[in-house]
Amino acid sequence: MPDPLAALLASLAQHYTIEREAGVGGMATVYVARDLKHDRHVALKVLKPELAALLGIERFLSEIRVTAHLQHPHILPLFDSGQAAGLIYYVMPHVEGESLRQRLAREKQLPLETAIEITRAVASALDYAHRHGVIHRDIKPENILFQDGQAVVADFGIALALSAAGGSRLTETGLSLGTPQYMSPEQATGDRTLDARSDIYSLASVLYEMLAGEPPHTGPTVQSVIAKVLTDRPRPLRALRDAVPPPLEAAVQKALAKVPADRFGSAAQFAEALTHPPATATLEVSTTGEHRPRAPGLAVVPWALAVLVTGAAAWGWLRPAPKPLTTPVVRFSLTFEPGFQASDFRGSPIALSPDGSRIVYVGSDSLGGRWLFSRGLEHVDPALIPGTQGAAQPFFSPDGRWIGFWQDGRLRKLSLSGGAVATICEVASLEGAAWGAGDVIVFGASGPLYRVAAAGGKPEVVATPDTARGQAYRWPEFLPDGGALLFTLVDGSGSSLAALSLDDGRVRLLGQTGFSPHYVRGGFVVFVQSDGTLFSAPFDRRRVRFSGPPELVAEAVRVGTLSVAKLGMSRTGSLVYISGNTQLRELVIVDRAGRGRPLPAPLDRYRAPRFSPDGRRIAVAIEHGNGGIFNSDIWVYELGSRSLSRLTFDSVSSFPDWAPDGHTVAYVRQLGSITREGVFRIAADGSGVPETLLVRPQPVWEVEFTPDGRTIVFRENHPRTHRDIWIAPLDAPLAARALLRTPFEERAIALSPDGHWLAYVSNETGGDEVYVRRLLEGSARWRVSMRGGGEPRWGRGGRELFFRNGDSLYAVAMQLGAELRAGPPRALFGGKYQVGVAGNASSYDVSPDGGRFLMVRQLGSGRGEELTVVLHWFDQIGRRGARAAAAVP
Repeated sequence: MPDPLAALLASLAQHYTIEREAGVGGMATVYVARDLKHDRHVALKVLKPELAALLGIERFLSEIRVTAHLQHPHILPLFDSGQAAGLIYYVMPHVEGESLRQRLAREKQLPLETAIEITRAVASALDYAHRHGVIHRDIKPENILFQDGQAVVADFGIALALSAAGGSRLTETGLSLGTPQYMSPEQATGDRTLDARSDIYSLASVLYEMLAGEPPHTGPTVQSVIAKVLTDRPRPLRALRDAVPPPLEAAVQKALAKVPADRFGSAAQFAEALTHPPATATLEVSTTGEHRPRAPGLAVVPWALAVLVTGAAAWGWLRPAPKPLTTPVVRFSLTFEPGFQASDFRGSPIALSPDGSRIVYVGSDSLGGRWLFSRGLEHVDPALIPGTQGAAQPFFSPDGRWIGFWQDGRLRKLSLSGGAVATICEVASLEGAAWGAGDVIVFGASGPLYRVAAAGGKPEVVATPDTARGQAYRWPEFLPDGGALLFTLVDGSGSSLAALSLDDGRVRLLGQTGFSPHYVRGGFVVFVQSDGTLFSAPFDRRRVRFSGPPELVAEAVRVGTLSVAKLGMSRTGSLVYISGNTQLRELVIVDRAGRGRPLPAPLDRYRAPRFSPDGRRIAVAIEHGNGGIFNSDIWVYELGSRSLSRLTFDSVSSFPDWAPDGHTVAYVRQLGSITREGVFRIAADGSGVPETLLVRPQPVWEVEFTPDGRTIVFRENHPRTHRDIWIAPLDAPLAARALLRTPFEERAIALSPDGHWLAYVSNETGGDEVYVRRLLEGSARWRVSMRGGGEPRWGRGGRELFFRNGDSLYAVAMQLGAELRAGPPRALFGGKYQVGVAGNASSYDVSPDGGRFLMVRQLGSGRGEELTVVLHWFDQIGRRGARAAAAVP
């Protein structure tokens, strides 16, 4: 084994065990490895040394990280990437199934319906990637794999990363990006500005081979094949296989046009043409008279200005013609008045009644208090529901007469016709609840699923995850008969869909990534991917399995922490969701007047940034996979060199904080069990291994050093006292003791620069307010905010304390002495910057000189938050997939 490769594999030994070499290609050697943390097989690919030396390692890794954000049922995800000993590696799932190349070698030609199904699956993946600005560039049978019977596309974006990183230098190696038999003419001539139509050509070439038994163009040499690609028309498919219908022939030939402008405009159009001749109509009615093209099924239309009505009457040539739609798809948006904003915290803040007529959601009153509101779709004004202050995660009873919710560490219910709030049971932390037939409620809480009678009682565990592997069960949803339910299985690798039988307790994996499943009458399950795309797939509830491929329903659904979609779904086909995908974010330096300057750092999923003591570096958590608090790692951004370096590789690290000397970074890390965390630190330059500072039996979600670096203050979640603030000396972590442990929540730690004062947030008044107290002496405290506040951070020398309330950042003049004197809050600036999730650690920081603020801005956050409502959407999708769906009432 060459020395560089041996050094690379040795450096990865803590994370991966190499089991065997799987193959050698033109660009990389592929190994089957064991991911030690997640106990799974992966494909570890190592680029050839000469290629790695040519590319520029940092540039390649920066480019390939773009593809790590692609989350789609038919895209094989990128798990990891990096470099060591001058070599580049990247890690993807190991697929046990065969490739399309292997299947074609065995069968030569595929049945028509099979070939079309594979092509439509790949087209769905391509269309998704193209809309996110990623072109594959190397679609071929070798890169189409079969995972649990479903086609998935591998090596997405690898060719793009190679091209972008290596540029014209790649030609010096003789390496060709792409495969001649499947290259588009523009790719074959070396055009570097390829667009989606190049991938469409390649996919059509693959479909041609699946039908004809050979690619459109063949030849004895690469040069001869490329010459045919540029000049010859492929032989008619019907001359090679007379069973090919003329409309299918026409669709393939159009996709294989020499000129890109003569092909389909999108992969979605190509996929639609494989099943239906183009006969759809979209009508947009607007009082402004403005008409803009919109993707069917994806539009967001301002409320009271427009209604989108989508109808389809298409004739299939592989199956009987469906009947025209009798109910149009209707979309509109509901925009909140000032003071009514949908909250973004753990769980979904929206519930839609079973008949789709009423929305209950979590909103804010004019004083910043959190309440449940009820709103009928036919009414404009929402109504505050008395008795629900501080409530979260609403859900309806099957008859729609009751609403369940979480409040003050308890699961509760309330009749919408009036009456008092009733407690069902105690639960410290709720991760989804569903109300089923027979007045049974199933809910998730810190890992397991529990069952309790809606009338109240003691919960019983009905499903226990493998916590040693970091699993948790969340967001349950009953199937219609009440004997089984769907839920989200979360582990370190992401989220997937699963089912639970309540009769025997059996858990069944459904072979589909995603989360927040909802069953819809007619035999469909909808679910969401981490980028906010909403899919629907036919579901056989008697066999408890998917019976067909997923189809796109909507985009830009808000995704929150702990792998949950901010949506509500009715059984009758109504959908409501918070608009706006908040995944990609940018780091912004903002002055005291509110003028912002984005940093030249890559767009990513940043959370909780922290300035180094000298202000030259930024430690920040970057989410990946399905996102959330513990689907992230710690990175350091150098302001001078504009470089971003990764410190942790365990995918379960968050909440960074600099040591006072600036040499190390502390962070919180999940330890195997979903409810057990520890505090670690690592050298800021990435050298060495992480050092354990503290391990606790309860979840730890924040950490901050005292100025002398000898002590840490942290926040712990306890089942009974909820969020508490603790302190521990580093030389005696077992001597940790509680500083603030009350029936209320204390969180958002901020230590003054001299280490004598602690700012924090408490909800003891019923709403979040900012308080300050001495760190070690006495129990006196001073309230700093007046009408709500959170995320406190100290300014230089402790002379100012900053906090946020809604979109505004406030400054308070502070005099710290024997007694604390605080001036009135003064608004500095506002803006749509990221807020701390559920009142956790601040999502911004203050520069050491106190003159600048490091904020995280969500892309597209300039728009106001709104609810998008979609009525009767499943009529259209249901008719397409009715043959694959189970016949259910």
